[in-house]
Amino acid sequence: MEKLKYDIKYFGSDISRSEILNKINIIKNDIDSFLFYLIIAGTHTSQIKGISAAGIDSHSRKITALADAEFCLFGSIKDCKYKLPFLKAGVTPALITNVCRVLLDANLIVIPIGVYKKPYFRHVLVEKTYENPSNCLSTGKTMDKSRVSNLYKKGLSIGLMTNKPIVISESVPGGTTTAQAIMEAFGLDVADLVGSSLLIPPRKLKSEIIRTGLLNANLDGNFTSIDVISALGDPFQAFSMGLLIGARKSNNTVILAGGSQMVAILLLALEFISLAEKQFFSERVFVITTGWLTYDESLKKLLKKVADKHKVKLFGFASGLNFHSSKIKELRDYEKGYVKEGVGAGGLSLLAYLKGFKYEEIVSECESTIKRMKEVGQISSYKEYQ
Repeated sequence: MEKLKYDIKYFGSDISRSEILNKINIIKNDIDSFLFYLIIAGTHTSQIKGISAAGIDSHSRKITALADAEFCLFGSIKDCKYKLPFLKAGVTPALITNVCRVLLDANLIVIPIGVYKKPYFRHVLVEKTYENPSNCLSTGKTMDKSRVSNLYKKGLSIGLMTNKPIVISESVPGGTTTAQAIMEAFGLDVADLVGSSLLIPPRKLKSEIIRTGLLNANLDGNFTSIDVISALGDPFQAFSMGLLIGARKSNNTVILAGGSQMVAILLLALEFISLAEKQFFSERVFVITTGWLTYDESLKKLLKKVADKHKVKLFGFASGLNFHSSKIKELRDYEKGYVKEGVGAGGLSLLAYLKGFKYEEIVSECESTIKRMKEVGQISSYKEYQ
């Protein structure tokens, strides 16, 4: 993990210091041009007890993605429709994302796929219905192949039509488990590397679910990325694989703002495109995450496994944002290992920093925002989905 003259850490394939700085400059030069996509999606995998900290119970996890998107768009408001689910520790990373979105004056494009209920806020519709989360991955058939193919094609079309660099972020409760399943389906040993929103990742539970899913899927030796998503994945993966591939075919820079879920998207794309395309494809794709996800070497090892499998160089950066100095418990909880990442928090905080905002400014804005959240009752339990 190399720290640079910027308060940013690099964790990708081995390249020279000058090459790393060149990569940062690519991002910095595009700072005012990025399109920001937030894909919110649902998978019944999230309904398994103990699988995710993105909501204290299965009911709350049904609205987590909607609440995250609402907060990213509007921040702390008294009359919010989707109350943020109560967490045992920490606070949604949508807090960080909203603060940095405002600093960047970024227009967030929300794409809901299988989110249990039609959102009231502005969004881009890529399917005819809203209330269609993917099945639990343990079934070995999370979605019909036709649905996966259609989502991929829709993402590809949007990516191909785009003439600007893009940021892809997500809110998918249960998404790290589907990401791990995807990577294991392609033969990668990642059970001890994939992160979790929980302080102590439920590795045994995840492995049991994935083992069952792989057995039920019974994938043959010639499966494709579409087949794997159909067996074990979630709607976010199907759409985002297309969006990523389309954007790169249009020669646009892509920031994958997140952790292991974004590495899974990279793997799916690299498995799907031709050998001749892989080097060009990889040159301007960046996994950008929070520093909390890079305290150990897990994410670096994940990225390396994908890079080695496809014989390409892959590049990752971690924001230097931290809450060591904060007096607010929910923020200090991040330093203890709770929550860590999500909703593009790492990517947007790094972009805000490159735009010229100090991390201390971001911390101060986060503190002010969370105080307002408490004043209007925006952090509370949501016992029953309405």
